[in-house]
Amino acid sequence: MDLSGRRLLVTGGAGFVGSHLADRLVGANEVVVADDRSIGRADWVPSAAEFVEIDLRDRSAVADLITDDLDAVFHLAAGKDVNDPNPREQFEANTTMTYNVLEAMADAGVTNLAFTSSSTVYGEAERPTPETAALEPISVYGASKVAEESLCSVYAHSREFTVWAFRFANIVGRRLTPGQVMVDFIQKLQADPSTLEILGDGRQEKSYMHIDDCVDAMCYVVEQTDEPLNVYNLGTESTTAVRTIADIVADAMDLDPDYVFTGGDRGWVGDVPKMRLAIERLVDLGWEPELSSTEAVERATGELVRQYT
Repeated sequence: MDLSGRRLLVTGGAGFVGSHLADRLVGANEVVVADDRSIGRADWVPSAAEFVEIDLRDRSAVADLITDDLDAVFHLAAGKDVNDPNPREQFEANTTMTYNVLEAMADAGVTNLAFTSSSTVYGEAERPTPETAALEPISVYGASKVAEESLCSVYAHSREFTVWAFRFANIVGRRLTPGQVMVDFIQKLQADPSTLEILGDGRQEKSYMHIDDCVDAMCYVVEQTDEPLNVYNLGTESTTAVRTIADIVADAMDLDPDYVFTGGDRGWVGDVPKMRLAIERLVDLGWEPELSSTEAVERATGELVRQYT
């Protein structure tokens, strides 16, 4: 699908990934951003985009939003905290929003959907983890993404949709919101420059992808693939340990704090301590990330220190 001269809807388009995607799309397309601003910010929405404030859990409101003049929907809206204190509420909200979007698209005759999933669908799978690995999530957030992917699959195979499902590694960069490790470290060091509490043992090791690479990969896959269901991991071929991230953040803030570890091999119940996605399918398609995992962390840390200090 050529991403130029189109009318596109980006749900969650005032949030971290969504606002960057809207920035990318608005130059060559007519873009509508839909968001409830519970996480995102209106000033992140590009001025050239149309902005609609909406609760996507409202079925009738979604039906009014999605009209037959749309060429595609990029559905990014979701509760995204893997350690959400209200997991049942998050699960019900995420699955309801996705079902409402799919149902409204079908009613309007809009059949192109790009959906953002997560590496958490795999749980503690083999590493590097291919798209064909079993989906065995260990968090309710991961379970919500499995459920949402399943709904998308139904519409791809039964309602003649073209669906692109992206399983994200840890996406980082400017506009990243609190609750993520780099922002967490920056805010802790602002409160106490002498000590940094690190959840777990600091040996958790995951793949980090810069937001610019993430958005570029999404657009590339949408333009290059057209199967009913196109599932792609988005990540890097390398990983970065949490303790390394702490070092990078401390150096960027010109600090030398003592590290205090909470202990254990993971930061919270449902945390996957080791994660690296296989990206051979993406590479075989002709796209590779510009930055390694640690390079992504370094660039993002500089951006976030400027954002939060």
